[in-house]
Amino acid sequence: MYILGISAFYHDSAACLVKDGEIIAAAQEERFTRKKHDHNFPVNAIKFCLEFEGITSGDIEIVAFYDKPFLKFERILETYLQYAPIGIKSFIKAMPLWIREKLWMKDMIKTELGYEGKVLFPEHHESHAASAFYPSPYNNAAILTMDGVGEWTTMSYGVGEGNGIKLFADIKFPHSLGLLYSAFTYYTGFKVNSGEYKVMGLAPYGEPKYKKLIYDHLIDVKEDGSFRMSMEYFNYSAGLTMTNEKFHKLFGGPPRVPETNLTQKDMDLARSLQDVTEEIVMKIVKHVHKETNQKNITLAGGVALNCVANGKILREGPFENIWIQPAAGDAGGALGAALIAWYQYLNNPRTADEKTDSQKGSYLGPVFSDDDIQSFIQSSNLTAKKYDEGVLIKTVSDLLAEEKIIGWFDGRMEFGPRALGSRSIIGDARSPKMQANMNIKIKFREGFRPFAPSVLGEKISEYFEIDRETPYMLLVADVKKERRRKMTEEEEKLWGIKKLNVLRSDIPAITHVDYSARIQSVHKETNPRYHKLISQFEKDHGYAVIVNTSFNVRGEPIVCTPEDAYRCFMRTHIDYLVLGNYLLKKEDQKPLEKDVDWKKEFVLD
Repeated sequence: MYILGISAFYHDSAACLVKDGEIIAAAQEERFTRKKHDHNFPVNAIKFCLEFEGITSGDIEIVAFYDKPFLKFERILETYLQYAPIGIKSFIKAMPLWIREKLWMKDMIKTELGYEGKVLFPEHHESHAASAFYPSPYNNAAILTMDGVGEWTTMSYGVGEGNGIKLFADIKFPHSLGLLYSAFTYYTGFKVNSGEYKVMGLAPYGEPKYKKLIYDHLIDVKEDGSFRMSMEYFNYSAGLTMTNEKFHKLFGGPPRVPETNLTQKDMDLARSLQDVTEEIVMKIVKHVHKETNQKNITLAGGVALNCVANGKILREGPFENIWIQPAAGDAGGALGAALIAWYQYLNNPRTADEKTDSQKGSYLGPVFSDDDIQSFIQSSNLTAKKYDEGVLIKTVSDLLAEEKIIGWFDGRMEFGPRALGSRSIIGDARSPKMQANMNIKIKFREGFRPFAPSVLGEKISEYFEIDRETPYMLLVADVKKERRRKMTEEEEKLWGIKKLNVLRSDIPAITHVDYSARIQSVHKETNPRYHKLISQFEKDHGYAVIVNTSFNVRGEPIVCTPEDAYRCFMRTHIDYLVLGNYLLKKEDQKPLEKDVDWKKEFVLD
C-alpha cells in the first residue's frame, strides 16, 4: 500500500512516499525549483517520489496533508477580529490566497494528482509528533513538538507507544517559543524562518545581558515550562512585522538593518535569547519526564532544530535517550502525515529494535548514476576524469590534506535542512584558515558562522564530549578537553567577534568560540562511501574528522542535480568537484556562459 504525505503553503513544502509503512522517498520542493524555502504546492517533489518508485497517482491509496486548513483559517480569522482594525493590511494581503487556494486543499490535491482516493488531514502537531516518534528506534517514548504555530498549537507533548500516539497538553497561539525566537531573529536583522540558526551561531560571541529584560517584560515562565507572552511587544499576530515600537524601545532602538555590520548588542541579544530558550526547554523537558515516566524522548518542530538546546537536553535532562526528526520543520510534516495514516488511521502494527531508526540516514532524495553523470558531463562538454572508487577516495583524501575545498556529490540527496555527506562541501578540519575560506569564498556568508564536523561514528568519543551517535547533525557537544589549545592571557580577554580568529583546538575549522561543535557521526550502514572517505583520511593523515557544510551558497537551496552542483562549483572558489566516480578540477573547466555575479545575486538573503 502506498501513502503520499504532503506539506505545503507555509514554508518548506515537501512530499514523502511511504510503502507498507516503509519510508521510500522524501524531498523538499525547494531542491527542484531552486527557490529557497519554497512554500508552493510540491508538484516536483511529488513527481520525484512517484517516479522513484515507478508508480503513478493511481497506485496511491491515501494522501495525507500535514495540517487542517479550515482550523488554521479559523485561527487567522479570530486573530484578525481580535486585533481589528489593526492588521487590516496584513488581512487584505493574506485573504486572497486562502480563498483562492488554501481552503480548497482536497480539490487541489485531487486536481494536481489526478487522484480520486481518500485524503486525510491530521493536525499540524500530530504530524510533527508522528514524524518524531514513528521513525525513531523506540517502542515507547515521550514526544515533544515545538514550532512557531500550526493551526492553534505552538507546543505539545505526549507519548508514543507501539503504533499509537497520544498528545496530552499544548500551548496555543499567540504564545510561542518559536515565534519568540523568530522575533529576535527579525530584530537582529536576519530573515524569519531561515535565519534562526544564525542567531544560535551568534550567541557564543555575546553575554546574556538582556535575559532579565526578556523575563521581566516579554515572557512569564512557570516552573513546568508553560509560559505566556506579553503581546503588547509583538506585531506578528496581526501585522506584517514580528516586533513593534514598544519592543524596539525596550531594547534601545530599531531592528538592525539586514547586511549591516553586527554589533556587540546583537551578539548579546542572541546569547540572551538562546539562554532563555534553553532554560524554558529544560523546564518543559523535566515536566514531560515527570508526567510521562518515559526513558526516551523524541522531538520535532522547528525549535527542535536548535541543536544547542538539544545537546543540553542530552547532557542535563532526565531522559536516557533522545531522537530528533532530521527534517524537524514543516518539511517533516509530510513524512509524519503519511506515517499517521499508516499506523494510526489504518492501525498497522509497529516494531522498533531500540537501536536503529527507520529514517535511513535521511538519504531519501534523488540519486544519479554514473551513467546519468557521464551523460551530463558529455552533453555539457566538461573536462572530468573517472576513477575506480578506491583511487577516487585516496585522491580526495590527499586533496583535503592539501587544504583543497571539495564539492562532494554522491548518492541520494538528504531530506531535511542538513547536508549529511551526499550534497556536501568538505575540507580539512585541521586547517586554521578553512572556516574563513569557506565562509567568505565559498558560501558568501557571515564570517562568524561555525562549520560542522563529520566524524566516524565509532571514533566520535575520541574527538567530542559525547557518548553516542548523532547522525543527523542535531546535537551540539564540546570538543574533548585534551584537544583544546590553552589560551594566552591576551586571548582570554578578547570580546565578541574578536574571539573568532583564535585557534582553540587541533581541529580549529569546526571548533566554535565556546569549544562546541554541531556533530554528524558517519556510519557505514547508511553512507558507506562517505564513511570510506573519512576512514581513508584517518589512515593517511591521522584524523577521523573533516569539515562538512551544505553544498550551496547563501540564499540558494542545497544542490539536487549534477548540473546544480557544477554551477555552484563554477561560481565559487571550490577547488574540485566529485560527481559520483568523476573528479573535476576547477582549473580544467571553461568559464560558464552568460555567467552572473554569484555573490551579488545571492548575498541578499
